[in-house]
Amino acid sequence: MSKILLQHRILATINQSLDLGTARLVAEQLEVDIAAPEEVARAAVERFSDREQFKQDSASGQLRPRPPVVTVLGHVDHGKTSLLDAIRETSVAAGEAGGITQSIGASVVTRQDRQITFIDTPGHEAFTAMRARGANITDLAVLVVAANDGVMPQTVEAIQHVQNAGVPILVAVNKVDLEDANPDRAKQQLAERGVVVEDFGGDVVCVPVSAKTGQGVDHLLEMIILVTDLHEPRANPDRPAEATIIDSQMDKGRGPVASVLVQEGTLRVQDHFVVGPVAGRVRALVDDRGLRVDSCGPGLPVQVLGLPEVVTAGDRLQVVESEKEARVRAESTLFAQRSGRAEVPKVSLAELSRQSDQTVRDLDLVVKCDTQGALEALRGSLLKFADPLVRLRLVYEGVGPISVADVDLAAAANAIVIGFNVRPDANARVAADNQGIDVRTYDVVYQITEDIEKAIRGLHEPTFEEVFEGRAEVRARIRVPRSGLIAGCQVTDGKISRGSTVAVLRDGREVQRARVESLRRFKDDVREVAQGYECGVDLGGYQDFLEGDVLESFVVQQRNR
Repeated sequence: MSKILLQHRILATINQSLDLGTARLVAEQLEVDIAAPEEVARAAVERFSDREQFKQDSASGQLRPRPPVVTVLGHVDHGKTSLLDAIRETSVAAGEAGGITQSIGASVVTRQDRQITFIDTPGHEAFTAMRARGANITDLAVLVVAANDGVMPQTVEAIQHVQNAGVPILVAVNKVDLEDANPDRAKQQLAERGVVVEDFGGDVVCVPVSAKTGQGVDHLLEMIILVTDLHEPRANPDRPAEATIIDSQMDKGRGPVASVLVQEGTLRVQDHFVVGPVAGRVRALVDDRGLRVDSCGPGLPVQVLGLPEVVTAGDRLQVVESEKEARVRAESTLFAQRSGRAEVPKVSLAELSRQSDQTVRDLDLVVKCDTQGALEALRGSLLKFADPLVRLRLVYEGVGPISVADVDLAAAANAIVIGFNVRPDANARVAADNQGIDVRTYDVVYQITEDIEKAIRGLHEPTFEEVFEGRAEVRARIRVPRSGLIAGCQVTDGKISRGSTVAVLRDGREVQRARVESLRRFKDDVREVAQGYECGVDLGGYQDFLEGDVLESFVVQQRNR
């Protein structure tokens, strides 16, 4: 290699880097193929984002039913954890296999010889954080509402997060055994928030339950199976595994451990895998009961040992053929992330106003205010916007400072965070910077509406149209010293003005366009000549007009859409 470089009069030591052009020149003589880092990164990103495999598996009949994945959400103290405990205890008491380990972040219960995977997330914030990273792992969201409290603030947040995720929803009205329970009031409050249960003429299944007594738990499991069967969760267990990281932590005795949910294929011990910029090999698998297993199929959770470092929840684990391929893909992903090629561009008001194509856009907002009254006033102002190019939507609205959860939701919905009399905390600001989220804070309401109006106005590319001004007939060709020929005209319609554009028509056909450089009435230079008057028109160098030609004058006006 050094010899080849010297032949081309290039002095380089072993510690020096070569530019791409020189490297390709050397590679050609050595008969070696090379690729630029960005080319490798682009190929890796394209491979990561490939979802045609599912269509191919479906067409070839390789998809098989898998356990549905269910996430339980709701307000604090409404009985989410108690309900999950009741579900697991019911399954175990019935002599069926059931998950009893909480450390994995998920558990599996069996009902009617059917397995159901429950994701034990710490609420809707984790649910949204995972979705913000592209992890759409949930087949069904169970919304827990206490019959005595009804819809509470975190219930509303959970509803908005689930609706934005586009996940089917099932309502479990808990604590129906209490004396002050009022399930109908809870259903009415849900309907006001867009969740209309079947009892009220909607399509959302609602099951009354009591986590304390076990009432309705069996029926809830049956409804979960029924609702998820409508969406037919299926996967191909015979392909290389793909999984989503549920949680990851550093274990003192075992090193980095990741809890994953297998979504496609079967994950096996000794498989080589890549998780974003991290490559590893499966040393051991531990199921939800704490037992070591050799493999894990789609729709089931498992703990993975063999990671070189702690990875991020929501990242995707993909099995590859060899250690070399895992290392190359991990390095390519790291390069792509550093260069910004793997990132999805986030929307901002500044970027929105710079875009010029006339496609209809969704402008999603996450709105936080200091008081409920201010929130209602701001909501009313924002919802008044009506524009043919922008659909404005409030994906979430709440009271209190801007939190990391708000930033994660904005990342998932590609939204802008608007704060009125509130500011992001330190963690939220760091999260917004890392994820490229536009966070704007205001202390005057009209400044918010003004900024949004300016951004929307920037989308409206101005149009230019010709506005008819007048018509004149050429009666004579007049020669003027130092100006050449000018048209002696009679204005027959409207007016002719200096600076306007005229179309020279001959026998009804346009033969030329010219600008009116000067306009004269006798010896006077005038700005315009009205209908019925004669004038001399200098067409700025165009002198090929004839008697009988018609000059149609028009002005070009700019109009915003």
